[in-house]
Amino acid sequence: MKVDPGTCLRCRATKYLCGLTYCPVTVKMSILNMRAGIYEELSGSSPPSVFVGRFNYPKVAVYPSAPPLGGDTSRYEDPKLWISMSLDEFLAMRLSVFRGGQSFRVEQASDPSRDLWDVQTLALSPRPVEVEMKFKEPPKTMNVIDDTLPPLGPSAPLDKLRLGTIPPPEKVVEKVFSSQDMKAIEGMRLLYTSGVGVERISRILSVGGMGVDRKLVPTRWSITAVDKTLSDQLVKELKEFDILDNVEVYVREHLRNLFVAMLIPGNWSFEWGEAWFPRTAWNYWGGEVAVEIDHEGYSGRKTYPEIGGCYYASRLAVAEHLVKRRRQATVVLWRETYPGFFFPVGVWFVRENVRKLLEGRPETFDTVWEAVEYLSSRLKVSRDWTRKSWILNLMRSRLF
Repeated sequence: MKVDPGTCLRCRATKYLCGLTYCPVTVKMSILNMRAGIYEELSGSSPPSVFVGRFNYPKVAVYPSAPPLGGDTSRYEDPKLWISMSLDEFLAMRLSVFRGGQSFRVEQASDPSRDLWDVQTLALSPRPVEVEMKFKEPPKTMNVIDDTLPPLGPSAPLDKLRLGTIPPPEKVVEKVFSSQDMKAIEGMRLLYTSGVGVERISRILSVGGMGVDRKLVPTRWSITAVDKTLSDQLVKELKEFDILDNVEVYVREHLRNLFVAMLIPGNWSFEWGEAWFPRTAWNYWGGEVAVEIDHEGYSGRKTYPEIGGCYYASRLAVAEHLVKRRRQATVVLWRETYPGFFFPVGVWFVRENVRKLLEGRPETFDTVWEAVEYLSSRLKVSRDWTRKSWILNLMRSRLF
């Protein structure tokens, strides 16, 4: 995107006059400063971070990753910290993570070579690990920008990886990794109930660190697999709980995004909807607001939602909330993304925002239609959004 120099001169990264939620000048300068001196070798501390690509499957590229910084870099892989960062800080940080790639067939995860074994043990670490990477050529600006994945910086083919002392994983992580007869689904659930974060569970799954028939799993797939598997279990649990008493509405604004949750007394069903305004990441050239909605009834769904991984990320967050409260509800989640937010940052952004959203204090209503009336003053889309809602249309039809 080109920004008028006069706008930059008046703004100087303080007023965001270009309409973006971050300053492209300061982000670019931060990244360039990080790249200074990075030619064919890098010494740093991996958070730990490992990225598994999906192109050329079943032969995929596996990238141990690190910024050119030593010490505690754990914040580079911690969405709970990312959610409180400015977009400038987040992008500069994530795009300065360098990746060194090696190709493996996915089935090699069950009988890894020494190179792949090193990457697997790195992925298991509970804390940052000092690494030295020697590249076959200088890293190129091949940033990973994706709606599912958090951003990643330049990459190059890896010639040699040297790891420092790797802290031993927790007993539960070691148990999942060493067990050859524990299914991957069981491993994910055990790790989650033991307090291991979803982003780390995804990393362990991606390097083939769990399951009976072990394979490398592209990171893009592993993130959604973990969100879906864990939320499936939580939804099963919450169906045993009493139904919510009142209609609850939660509203959260963050970085030119509006998140809304409507929890309605009733049996479990779920809906996730998004409205992308013109000049946003997935509607940059459009002239009208683009709306997409996916849903499931009490029995769930059998097809992958067209709306993508955000569906399961948001579903996990709201299922966590209901299980914690020991309540069952019909759930409508809604997101509006406003002009200036044009950089996709990954589904973590949805998961963490919905978690924060549900930590807030709700407005309560006796009826759904009172709640809809209240939301009409908070949402920027017209009230026609209710006409596209599967859940609200179903409830409306039962009135007649």
